[in-house]
Amino acid sequence: MDAALLAELVAFSGIETEFNDAWGNRTTVSGDAQLALLAAQGFNIADADAARAELTERQLDFWQQILAPVSVQLLGESLTFELQVPLALANSRFDFTLQTEQGASYQFSAEPVDGVLVQVAVIDDEEYQQYQHSLDYPLAAGYHQLTLTCSETGFSFEQRLIISPGTCYQPEQFSQQKQWGVSVQLYGLRSARNWGVGDFSDLSTLVAYLAAHGADFVGLNPIHALYPAMPESASPYSPSSRRWLNIIYIDVSAMPGYQQCSNTQRMVNAPAFAASVGAQRSRDWVDYSGVLQLKLPVMHSLYQWFMQHCGSEAALVSEFNEFKREGGASLLQLAQYDALHAYLVKQDSKNWGWPNWPEEYRDPQSDAVQQFVTEHQPQVDFYCYLQFIAQRQLNAVQQQAKTAGMLLGLYRDLAVGVSDASTEIWGNDDLYCRDASVGAPPDPLGPAGQNWGLPPMQPYQLFSQAYQPMIDLFRSNMQDAGALRIDHVMALLRLWWVPKTAANAGGGAYVYYPIMDLLGILALESQRQQAVIIGEDLGTVPDGIRDLLSDYGMYSYRVFFFETAADGGYISPAHYPVQAMATLSTHDLPTLIGFWHCEDLKLGQQLGLYNDEQQLQGLFQQRHANKQQILDSLHGHGMLPADYPRSVDSLGMDRTLNYAMQRHLASGSSQLLCLQLEDWLEMEQPVNVPGTSDEYPNWRRKLSRELERWTSEPHIQQLLAELTAARAG
Repeated sequence: MDAALLAELVAFSGIETEFNDAWGNRTTVSGDAQLALLAAQGFNIADADAARAELTERQLDFWQQILAPVSVQLLGESLTFELQVPLALANSRFDFTLQTEQGASYQFSAEPVDGVLVQVAVIDDEEYQQYQHSLDYPLAAGYHQLTLTCSETGFSFEQRLIISPGTCYQPEQFSQQKQWGVSVQLYGLRSARNWGVGDFSDLSTLVAYLAAHGADFVGLNPIHALYPAMPESASPYSPSSRRWLNIIYIDVSAMPGYQQCSNTQRMVNAPAFAASVGAQRSRDWVDYSGVLQLKLPVMHSLYQWFMQHCGSEAALVSEFNEFKREGGASLLQLAQYDALHAYLVKQDSKNWGWPNWPEEYRDPQSDAVQQFVTEHQPQVDFYCYLQFIAQRQLNAVQQQAKTAGMLLGLYRDLAVGVSDASTEIWGNDDLYCRDASVGAPPDPLGPAGQNWGLPPMQPYQLFSQAYQPMIDLFRSNMQDAGALRIDHVMALLRLWWVPKTAANAGGGAYVYYPIMDLLGILALESQRQQAVIIGEDLGTVPDGIRDLLSDYGMYSYRVFFFETAADGGYISPAHYPVQAMATLSTHDLPTLIGFWHCEDLKLGQQLGLYNDEQQLQGLFQQRHANKQQILDSLHGHGMLPADYPRSVDSLGMDRTLNYAMQRHLASGSSQLLCLQLEDWLEMEQPVNVPGTSDEYPNWRRKLSRELERWTSEPHIQQLLAELTAARAG
């Protein structure tokens, strides 16, 4: 393939050929990586003529849409629309209807040449011209529709016209006081009443306790829908659907009919069942399969009770029917997937997901799938019901949090993608590139790069679908939440695509996304749902992007361990940006004790994560220096008693040092502060070890003590009082 054609293909596909790496070095993407990504996007790289023909076809697909499927513009700026026509239609008259979201309707006509010529393209020997026209109608922020018709040709085009407020939601109270909260892995909550995994009732208990002690929010791990038929696929960052909820978090004992259903009561009161619940409760690591083996039969029993009592539960039935109506095709697709998945896994455990199912079930619109749905309608409806119950219980916790005086209440987390076996890809295969996966180039956290195994969305397909998948995603994850953290927020600009043919994660490249459009939609949904947006802007961040995100009202994500100055010392939290959330650690990093005692390095050595002994020793030496710099900073800010040791040599992490670090961050300037429950409980083991799958039990570690115990401990209550005072200061 000649260089000119390669450059044209790469530019059309949004592939970045050069970037600044995490160390600030200019890096060039290899020609092999470029070709591999073009192949992943469907180009025949072995045949230049075929690749050129495919490029021409895709260009024509764009230019032959006289009105683009979607346009995102800013409120208060001059509104426009573009017409792109073959030269023969440049003088044609087009009729338009503008239907606003508020119900107003406007009609007008225009000829392309009456506008401003913006662009000319010659494709397959035909000239196309793009003209820009003013749109002189008052439009509020929202989703409007522009329809074009042509009496000469009889064709029509529709455009979703999205008007964005241009900035995300920020509560008025932010100007009066700084807020704090805590992050928790919901599954890891221990209590004397749950069935072996933290649930929404445990979350309710936690919210009540924290609200009473001055907290403004509780941050959750992603609670996206996973795989009930394959419970051990437990990573919250590799979900089946990001629009729906993980049913394992349902408190079964709070479901309608639990006390009244005699069959349910017989099941849960059986000695063997009670013993199994007790065994699950006492485990230090979540046994997802064991928990669902307890929960699902009882859930089935309660669904049957609900169906048998529809006459006396009219309000609940009406609420459920409305939930299904609003959930529409997306909810039904998830329920169909879960029911079919359970059916196929029971037949053969190798049916781990739709790419491995019998051919007739790989398309949700196939006759085989529709026949299954018809024959197993109660089972499909059962999974709809579980989503209904999960949403109901989550909503109750958020309402409780707000009533108790929390400014934000629940703070949710949006994962960067879905797994290859997901219901989202099953139902919208064209949107995703399944021959590549999302990851990260080499950086200090992952020297060999990272491959997360998540197929990326195709930017042009997203545009062609008028951004509906992103609208649904943002809206559903802001539901029942006062704030939303967007994992790897750089995905709005670009994603590191790793072709499946690459030898390692470093053999990829960045692919660009329409960031201004996506930010506009995010701002609109944020304002409508009144949800604060926090962007996890770690890793390799291009120049100027943090400023752009800030301009859109998004809050930066500042991790204490990464906030270092040029001399290696730690930046004072007083100098952190105000428009930010500050945190000491994250789910991908060690706990404070784990960091201080180098437990993460020791564990990494055991798991074979380091290339050689020299590299490991360098990390130990760096850690020793980091610890000394932290200790110096804490003493310099008066966070430790004057007689506390000033050398880290032989100094272990104790409660004084642990809590001093938390108070130190709390005294900083950032609007939001998020701490971790495990650091209050002085735990060592990490939640997740990046770069591992089966080597470590990721996403399973429980907290060390039950809610009922640690919430009554005076030293934790004292810490919370100090945090509240520091935030008010």
